Amino acid sequence: MKYFSKKIILIGLVFFTVLIFITPQQLNAQVLSETERLFRDARIQVVNPQTEPRNFTLPLLSGGEATLSSYKGKVVILNFWATWCPPCRTEMPSMETLYKRYKDQGLEMLAVNLREDIIQVRRFIQSGGYTFPIPMDNDGRISNIYGIRAIPTTYIINREGLIIGQVVGSIYWDTPQVFAAFDALLR
Repeated sequence: MKYFSKKIILIGLVFFTVLIFITPQQLNAQVLSETERLFRDARIQVVNPQTEPRNFTLPLLSGGEATLSSYKGKVVILNFWATWCPPCRTEMPSMETLYKRYKDQGLEMLAVNLREDIIQVRRFIQSGGYTFPIPMDNDGRISNIYGIRAIPTTYIINREGLIIGQVVGSIYWDTPQVFAAFDALLR
């Protein structure tokens, strides 16, 4: 019994010593590594260094306006797309699934349409039953600011308002790997 007590005390001392010497930066590095692993598994490229996105205000398909900076405190999926783009059309149903699953937990999705007729976009959105906001980049000014060269292009913005991930091309947003990444981001 005496040996067992000494062993427990030794283990406790080692544990507390480790806790004392772990810095907040090391803990943040561990969290970042976890995010990087989850993003990699979900086919989302980690953006390093994290950058602040350019703010914009665009008219919404549904009326009113969307200003990117007003979503600070939420995790934002900023997607650039068009109705004529087959990969964009392919990923839209899975984007809707992701949006519905996490919108009450702090996820916002802004699917910025590039230079298309509002009637055509409205028809497409209604036929797909999509409920996330659709900002209209009618003159392409915002897509130019973001340097969009291929669509779809998607940025993941964290609650602090920094771009932390990017996807060029389409992915399925309703996979277990993507859900795991967003579970971690939205904690």
